[in-house]
Amino acid sequence: MMLKKSLASLPRSLVLALLCAGAMAQASAQTAVPSRIGFVYTERLMTESKLAKAADAKLQAEFSKRQKQVDDMLARYKQSREKFDEEAPKLSDIDRTKRTRELLDMEKDVQRMQREYNEDLFQRKNEERAAIAQKAYKLIEQVAEQDHLDVVLQEAIWTSPRIDITDRILKLLDK
Repeated sequence: MMLKKSLASLPRSLVLALLCAGAMAQASAQTAVPSRIGFVYTERLMTESKLAKAADAKLQAEFSKRQKQVDDMLARYKQSREKFDEEAPKLSDIDRTKRTRELLDMEKDVQRMQREYNEDLFQRKNEERAAIAQKAYKLIEQVAEQDHLDVVLQEAIWTSPRIDITDRILKLLDK
């Protein structure tokens, strides 16, 4: 009863602070077993693994023909543009206007072709990365279970090399 009266006379913020401190002390006493943490640099998995290198080679082969088409069309546009710049002073207004429209149409086609190429390449890269990520996450789960890790992080400002499991995951991915 006396404790109740003495708590009632204290400011509310002090009572809340005391309650929080008590709860934290109890929680830390219950967690006497230290947590185990692992860390993975996922970007390394996406660039250094054999799967990633094979995916890059596959994409290179898949998109090389289209890249050549884009490059050829861009070269034709530049050549036409240079030719027009040389001939423009000699052309009549009607011919100059006609060729300007043709160049603008050609430029739009080049930009559209480049945009479509980049969008398709980006989509395929994401698909390949998703497949690698799916395999990597399964391996990360296996390693976490084997090592009895409580949590595996993939983003951090700094990590100790002692908790870094990236090399182990790379080796497993490369098998």
